[in-house]
Amino acid sequence: MATQKAAPVSAQEANELFVKLAHLPALVLAVSGGPDSTALLWLVARWRKSLKRGPELLAVTVDHGLRPESAREAATVKRLAKTVGVAHRTLVWKGKKPATGLQQAARKARYALLAEAARGTGASYVLTAHTLDDQAETVLIRMSRGSGLSGLVAMAQVSRLPDASGNMTLVRPLLELPKARLIATLGAAKVAFVDDPSNRDPRFTRARLRGLLPSLAGEGLDAARLSLLARRLKRADSALEAYADRAMAILAENTPETGPIVFPATKFARLPAEIALRLLGRAVTHLGDEGPVELGKLEALHAALAAAQSGQGRFRRSLAGAIVTFGGGQISVERAPPRRQKSLTTRQAGKAKRRRER
Repeated sequence: MATQKAAPVSAQEANELFVKLAHLPALVLAVSGGPDSTALLWLVARWRKSLKRGPELLAVTVDHGLRPESAREAATVKRLAKTVGVAHRTLVWKGKKPATGLQQAARKARYALLAEAARGTGASYVLTAHTLDDQAETVLIRMSRGSGLSGLVAMAQVSRLPDASGNMTLVRPLLELPKARLIATLGAAKVAFVDDPSNRDPRFTRARLRGLLPSLAGEGLDAARLSLLARRLKRADSALEAYADRAMAILAENTPETGPIVFPATKFARLPAEIALRLLGRAVTHLGDEGPVELGKLEALHAALAAAQSGQGRFRRSLAGAIVTFGGGQISVERAPPRRQKSLTTRQAGKAKRRRER
């Protein structure tokens, strides 16, 4: 019913969505063949044809090889791309697929292949077709996992392309449009699209939460309201990040590229807990070698550090490849020393040999 009432995306709207990309030399479009990405391809192609000069376009379909229909679907996208005058490439995710965490692994592989295609065509911007509905689902997923404020901000319209080396930018130009409007756009243009059954597979968290959205919408918690929540949380998160920037500039001492980063313990203890957590997280992520810190582990570290400060005892703990120490009125964060490689088998074999020689 909602799909029938939705209005197609007009040429003027599309121009407003893409106008900031007109100066770029090239754009890569991630197109799986589903309704959202097919609409992205059609809308961008129409917009590009309206320009005298503009970016070269390359549509990329990543074939994950998870369903027998995937190769045929990629060929369908290729035909559509040719029809609308856009170059196309199909990239295949090769290698063994994991038994668990399949969607996360597929997502990582998809972004890596998109980055590869972008580098090959001289593009530094990749466009995906995430919609308002995707944003709502992401908020629900993050809520179900107990994410903090930064996590509930969900997806940004412009961000760094995940899992890509170099200066690669990910753009989600359709993030504020509901899926229904994209389907209406394709219907008006008489453009067919692929129906991926994995989008309804209850094995996957996103699919299960997607199934809950109609019921939530009946209570007023629809995709638009969840997306609004994400935007408001982003506003609050940006304010806290600015506060954390200022606190880091005032408190942090000895902050070369390799550390250590030192905070005066008394001043650090006076910080609001959220700001203290962010400063600790920044320091550990900067100096550690295991990536961003999980919020729960960071909260446990902060609580233990606060307990040590109140008891005036010394404190030393490792987290995500960094060492956090409290003592002498200071909190110090430094890179953890390399772990020594154990060679028990070699040593035991050597001892056994010496015993035989005796």
